[in-house]
Amino acid sequence: MSARVQPSADVDPTAELGEGTSVWHLAQVREGARLGRGCVIGRGAYIGTGVRLGDNVKVQNYALVYEPAELADGVFIGPAAVLTNDEYPRSVAPDGRLKSAEDWHAVGVTIKEGAAVGARAVCVAPVTIGRWATVAAGAVVTRDVPDFALVAGVPARRIKWVGRAGVPLQPDGPGRWRCPVTGTSYVENEDTLTEVES
Repeated sequence: MSARVQPSADVDPTAELGEGTSVWHLAQVREGARLGRGCVIGRGAYIGTGVRLGDNVKVQNYALVYEPAELADGVFIGPAAVLTNDEYPRSVAPDGRLKSAEDWHAVGVTIKEGAAVGARAVCVAPVTIGRWATVAAGAVVTRDVPDFALVAGVPARRIKWVGRAGVPLQPDGPGRWRCPVTGTSYVENEDTLTEVES
């Protein structure tokens, strides 16, 4: 099944869309962007120049994913979430001259496998969101997020651990956690959570 692009969407001819990917109304996919298989780009979403999306990534309505973001397989970006790319934003240079693309260096947000970013959250580049982590709705992420962490607030801080199902983990002994949905066990060591191989 080939990619499906709604007539009102703006997809640059140099963008690559994987098999089964859908780009909905008023979305924009810029030059050189590469989207994997089975991705869903919601209404009014923006995918910047050269952005890389893995397979089965969902970017919900009006989310903004600025270059050079890299999203791994199974990432979820909630409605109106923003992944920034300008570490020191200014419209003009110190001399008052309007800045151009040559006057700044884009830095990106990296999101690892299965992670989710909630509605209206902002990830301030450069940051990395770890595997299967969850960023709560409205959070502002200013530093890296560990694998399996649930972060919330402004600035975002870890408040719980979550498993692959996205549900908060339950204590299962000293330094141990268990997912109430999948039954998977995890071990915590120095603010790092590791999945126990079955």
